[in-house]
Amino acid sequence: MEGSLSGFYHSPEGAIIMVEAILDISHYQKRYGDTIAVRDLSLAVEPGDIYGFIGHNGAGKTTLIRSIVGVQPFNQGSIHVAGIDITADPVTAKRLIAYVPDNPDVYEFMTGLQYLTFIADIFEVPTRDRQARIESLASRLELTDALASPIASYSHGMRQKLVVIGALLHEPKLLVLDEPFVGLDPLASHELKTMLHELAERGGAVFFSSHVLEVVEKLCNKVAIIRKGEIVAAGTTDEVRGDDTLEEVFLELAEEADRTGANPAPSTSSEQR
Repeated sequence: MEGSLSGFYHSPEGAIIMVEAILDISHYQKRYGDTIAVRDLSLAVEPGDIYGFIGHNGAGKTTLIRSIVGVQPFNQGSIHVAGIDITADPVTAKRLIAYVPDNPDVYEFMTGLQYLTFIADIFEVPTRDRQARIESLASRLELTDALASPIASYSHGMRQKLVVIGALLHEPKLLVLDEPFVGLDPLASHELKTMLHELAERGGAVFFSSHVLEVVEKLCNKVAIIRKGEIVAAGTTDEVRGDDTLEEVFLELAEEADRTGANPAPSTSSEQR
């Protein structure tokens, strides 16, 4: 990955380890019985990247995402987060990750503030830092007034905001999101996009899936398209879309696959393996 940015990870022993990729997936494969859900997938997400991952329903997006965050075992290949093997050292790797799922599952008996305090405790966010971060993030997403209320009373959009705040509390190196804009109002969507840019500018990375191709096209500097468990295009957003829109490229690839009965040969930039 010539010319890529470098990131730094501080090991528990205090050593500084330089890494080229925040997320490095190599020859990943996941099977369900005799069915291969995702086949021989490799990609790298570097510091500063906002990486869009798109595909039709059932293409393998959520399967891969669940493996990245350590809740879905896989059959072959490897996944490293800032140089840490997610399988060999899951606890260390997970401390570098935050995950916002497509359907937030939170403890309804808690208030919003209790939930955020619980998340801060898990990630050992210092007391002096957590209050300031909670106040800032809640204010930006207009959730401050609801933090004292039970989560059971929250709308889907409010729960999504709460999970986003919880995900950002420990300032992760890798933020993974699955359909993050579903249920958010326009103001919250705009603010979330700003937050993703801020995380990337600090040297972190964002990896997210979305069906809203216009958002991916405008927000992401890199994108990969998955179809039937295989990457069919990957690279910078400009490289993948060429002179077309991302939606047009996506539809063309789908039409070619339907016409030939097989996925088109993958189109990748030199940065993707």
